[in-house]
Amino acid sequence: MRKSFGTKSWLYPMPVLIVAAYDDAGVPNAMNAAWGGIFTDDHIGICLSEGHKTTKNIRATGAFTVSMATAEVLAQCDYVGIVSGNKEADKFVKAGFTATRSEHVNAPIINELPMTLECEFVSYDEQSNHLVGRIVNVSADERILTNGKIDYQKLRPITYDPINHHYIELGAIVGNAFADGKVLK
Repeated sequence: MRKSFGTKSWLYPMPVLIVAAYDDAGVPNAMNAAWGGIFTDDHIGICLSEGHKTTKNIRATGAFTVSMATAEVLAQCDYVGIVSGNKEADKFVKAGFTATRSEHVNAPIINELPMTLECEFVSYDEQSNHLVGRIVNVSADERILTNGKIDYQKLRPITYDPINHHYIELGAIVGNAFADGKVLK
């Protein structure tokens, strides 16, 4: 038997994305966004309301970064989701974040988050609040690499549980993509 819940924005796993951009004065801001993901091979789509300071910054500067929130800095990642940059000018600093300017786009890389998508602004739909960016580079701190590849166990990304309002650290490997299903061929 199944129970119906109606229309909900429930999906597992839901990534916890930290979106960052500079304002006109070059001051970084960041926000926590769970409604986003890969749109095409080199594009990311994120639902961001136009009232967010980060959304305004992205539209003004034409660039942004997206980092996976991690278990290591969970409190800082949650903080940038519950405090508005429109009300707290020092939000980025108060979160304990520091930034390095991307070499590829005019946007901040958050030093405390070890994996970052560096993106050019493509479009924003005011009706749906859907922001699209083109990924021009993915950068990763060497401390999360194993054999030259990003190692999710070192990255320790978290996901958002929209039903119970928990953050969940990704767990064990349970299979091999594009391989395990071959037994059914």
